[in-house]
Amino acid sequence: MNVQRIPIRGTMVSYMNNRTNDRRSVLMIVASMLIFGTIGIFRRHIPLPSAFLAFSRGILGGLFLLVFRTVKKNASGRLPLRQLAMFSLTGALIGINWILLFEAYNYTTVAVATLCYYMQPTIVVLLSPFVFGEKLTFKKAVCAAVAILGMVLVSGVLGGAGQNNGDLRGVLLGLGAALLYATVVILNKKTGGADPYQRTTVQLLAAGLVMVPYLLLTNGFHVDAFDMKAFVLLLVVGIVHTGIAYLLYFASIEGLKAQSIAMLSYVDPVSALLFSALLLHEPLGLVSALGAVMIIGSAFISETGSD
Repeated sequence: MNVQRIPIRGTMVSYMNNRTNDRRSVLMIVASMLIFGTIGIFRRHIPLPSAFLAFSRGILGGLFLLVFRTVKKNASGRLPLRQLAMFSLTGALIGINWILLFEAYNYTTVAVATLCYYMQPTIVVLLSPFVFGEKLTFKKAVCAAVAILGMVLVSGVLGGAGQNNGDLRGVLLGLGAALLYATVVILNKKTGGADPYQRTTVQLLAAGLVMVPYLLLTNGFHVDAFDMKAFVLLLVVGIVHTGIAYLLYFASIEGLKAQSIAMLSYVDPVSALLFSALLLHEPLGLVSALGAVMIIGSAFISETGSD
């Protein structure tokens, strides 16, 4: 039986390649990716600090999954101490990763920040020979080079749209978020198998809790702009964009082939670009659009098919 492991959303899950795609699973994963693709739009309308937003997202999303697992009686037993510690560490990295991404949305366009964030697969590919001893194949090397060139075009360093639509600080924050996300993927792969719901619940709660000391030291819990609109949007990001989106994602993977999961996961960045253009009127320039195709296309080709 052929089994393939694909890193998506910071998790490492084993997928059997002989699965057949069912319509319900396809709809669920597409729905989850569309939800993920709109988070930048919601962040733009939440007048709260990124640390407080990351704290709320982690706690609300983690509690949602915890309640779901309790109601469904999906308990998987107690985690070994080593796994609990590692999941807590990766959860803390996820929380910091969220802060960087939310800040990137503040300094540049949603499209540019999202594209910077989707350099994560390229970072994992480049680090794999050193971390896992995996061979860097010719195809993956070419895809990595194309993605890096695409990132240069998106950043505006060569005089592209990045200079008009955003700030270099936003690009660097987005790349920092991608680096942390890649670190989470690598650490999760090294940790070994675990129930994905249990792993994600621990990681989300840890992502929120790691923000508490910082918020206490900076008086971050005292938020002047916290009105009813911000409260509702915060609930949406925590419950819908985190709890429900992860729930849909994990529920869908049981009925999908490995390559289908890899392909459909790119609904996320593509929809983020479309939503930012349609709802925030942030269209990409020609140079940045070319860079976007290079980044998403190279990551897609690298993760699918044979080497």
